[in-house]
Amino acid sequence: QVQLVESGGGLVQAGGPLRLSCAASGRTFSSYAMGWFRQAPGKEREFVAAISWTGGSTDYADSVKVRFTISRDNAKNTVYLQMNSLKPEDTAVYYCAAGGPEYYSAIYYRDVGRYDYWGQGTQVTVSS
Repeated sequence: QVQLVESGGGLVQAGGPLRLSCAASGRTFSSYAMGWFRQAPGKEREFVAAISWTGGSTDYADSVKVRFTISRDNAKNTVYLQMNSLKPEDTAVYYCAAGGPEYYSAIYYRDVGRYDYWGQGTQVTVSS
């Protein structure tokens, strides 16, 4: 029903920037809250950032706050994750997810259970 495709991952040196994109298709993109999660080798899936369906509320994990920015362009059916000052600890597969718009505040979308659809993931590798 909803397909999500991440792009923009790759190899970047520590301290550098990288922007991830997640293109959605199928249902009305503006009807979904969107989130980014990541999973490093040997670690559990970790919440990164979320944005409400209106775009008026955002939330970030403490580890990426200030350095990362989530945004969305409903006209383009796309959500972005701008990553700056990257660290080797940011190395992981990054996943885009879409959830129901039941809540205005993005803090509710830290919960993986809020999401109905997931992308295939894109690898981000940060070298020291």
